[in-house]
Amino acid sequence: PVPTISWRKVNGHNPSKARLRKSQAVLEIPNVQLEDAGMYECKAENSRGRNVFRGQLQVYTYPHWVEKLNDTQLDSGDQLRWECKATGKPRPTYRWLKNGVPLWPQSRIEMVNGVLMIHSVNLSDAGMYQCLAENKYGTIYASAELKILASAPTFPLNQMRKTIIITKGQEVVIECKPQASPKPTITWKKGDKALRESKR
Repeated sequence: PVPTISWRKVNGHNPSKARLRKSQAVLEIPNVQLEDAGMYECKAENSRGRNVFRGQLQVYTYPHWVEKLNDTQLDSGDQLRWECKATGKPRPTYRWLKNGVPLWPQSRIEMVNGVLMIHSVNLSDAGMYQCLAENKYGTIYASAELKILASAPTFPLNQMRKTIIITKGQEVVIECKPQASPKPTITWKKGDKALRESKR
């Protein structure tokens, strides 16, 4: 006799969007997603007995960005840490380009699982960077610019008053705020003699 047919997803529920056609002989899953992957079982039975077929549905996806890069400005000597994250099946692998040329690990440059780290950046590190996430179904790109700030210390005009008049016994505050990149070291002198910290 003509068998009755039923479908089930092993270790899970049939997708709610799934449809059965042709006397339940055909299982259709529209708009397949990663969560639809798994083992499916078709069971056919009549008065003479039953038979079961199992098939594995594997779903593969194009890489898709979860986290991209942002343009960054750093002082010379700072550390850069950029991370790009993508989903996909098979899991994407990552590559880095600088100004369109492949970037390779070096003494200051590390690249691990989509993370790029450059220790103690300098002007030579400035440029356009690209992170590539790829699997066998495709490649996606994310781009960002790294700018390095480097300037010798300068004092803006009129920043410190030439003369400060203060009453004996009061406290005086003299601020030294140069503009510089990277952050400069600061020393003080009174006349030609270096000032040292004391109780006062």
